[in-house]
Amino acid sequence: MWNEKKQSPPADSGRAVAVIIFVLGLGTLLPWNFFMTASQYFNQRLTPNITSNTNSTSRATTKDYNYDSWMALLSQLPLLLFTLLNSFLYQWVRERIRVAFSLIAILFFFSLTAALVQVPMQPDTFFSVTMAIIWFINMFSAVLQGSLFGLVGLFPPRYSTLFMSGQGLAGIFAALAMLLSILSNADGTSAALGYFITPCVATLGTLLCYLLLPHLEFARFYMNRSPSDNVETKQDLLSITDKKVSNNNDKDMEANGKFVREPEENQERSSVLNVFKKIWLMAACVTCVFAVTLSVFPVITVRVQTVYEDVPAWDKVFTCVCCFIVFNAMDLVGRSAPSVVQWPSKESRLFPVAVLSRLVFIPLLMMCNVPNSKLTVFFSHDCAFVIIMAFFSFSNGYLASLCMAYAPQFVRCKDCVTAGSLMTFFLVLGLAIGASFSFLLGKLV
Repeated sequence: MWNEKKQSPPADSGRAVAVIIFVLGLGTLLPWNFFMTASQYFNQRLTPNITSNTNSTSRATTKDYNYDSWMALLSQLPLLLFTLLNSFLYQWVRERIRVAFSLIAILFFFSLTAALVQVPMQPDTFFSVTMAIIWFINMFSAVLQGSLFGLVGLFPPRYSTLFMSGQGLAGIFAALAMLLSILSNADGTSAALGYFITPCVATLGTLLCYLLLPHLEFARFYMNRSPSDNVETKQDLLSITDKKVSNNNDKDMEANGKFVREPEENQERSSVLNVFKKIWLMAACVTCVFAVTLSVFPVITVRVQTVYEDVPAWDKVFTCVCCFIVFNAMDLVGRSAPSVVQWPSKESRLFPVAVLSRLVFIPLLMMCNVPNSKLTVFFSHDCAFVIIMAFFSFSNGYLASLCMAYAPQFVRCKDCVTAGSLMTFFLVLGLAIGASFSFLLGKLV
């Protein structure tokens, strides 16, 4: 007969572990958000006016580097590749080394980016160096994110929610840092330097928080438990109906004198293909959600300009406020909304319809006030752009969260880890597809 003495976990004194988990979530998405939000800074450095004289006539020429599209693509490709690689790394490299080394590498590349603010460079050279930094910093970010997801999985489910909340606030953190740098009285170079020093400090804080975590009693209790001790935590994810079925089966087996309870880690798990067959619709939906989002954000949205160009103060902060702050704030609201209401249900045919309906945001955003656009501008006013952005970002966070929440409900509890890994892969795949498609849409406007 299976029996085990349960040890009560210590209290999370001062909610210290909760705060650290939140900070770790914030730190994982800093590279993507800070390079994306700094779109104006990079585009300004990459598109200087080059004056040439021909027959006493001056003409200015500029080269389009497609920074936003390349930034999105070179952020998501290493994320896709190293998310897969991390599933092998964990067998050979200890989690503590993976996390600490990744954070140190991210700190180094953020510091290098800050240093380059004051280094004059030719646009071609600056573009090449910046793209290399984006590739490597997101490479380490992928390893960091995968490792921390595994770490957070050792804690009760509410700590995974805190980790995701930290990730959701990373975009707002970057946007507010940009807003403060714009509003400061410093010159452009000093403002950019202050902006990139911010993630350096934040990454250092994230590293210190991670190093502090094993020294807290509450964290040690969960981090040092054996795999068999995690059965109870995983069972918390079962629905009430599943628990009743399980209890009835146990009683029947016990009545027949055949009560044998096998530890979950010894039970046979389904193959990856079998799990995929059960969650393929949710995988396709999450891919579509992020493909639509990355195809126009930020490559199209950062090109939209205010109609109040004669108001310098508003013109200066328009992109930061109406594009990045609105998107990240409403995306966070959307991610939180499923805790209140979940509609459509996972079985409803309306769910894939709702996901596909987001395709309408592509032409809507492309027909906003983009200067020199090849398309007709139907939504010229700032309010129209803000409203479209609000629905666009809310639907992104809401539908993506539903996809990630519904997928594990299609499989058995012991296959939830496999389902989660597959959903993460298809999420990143959607980001990469959207980033690739953004090149085409960028040419259309």
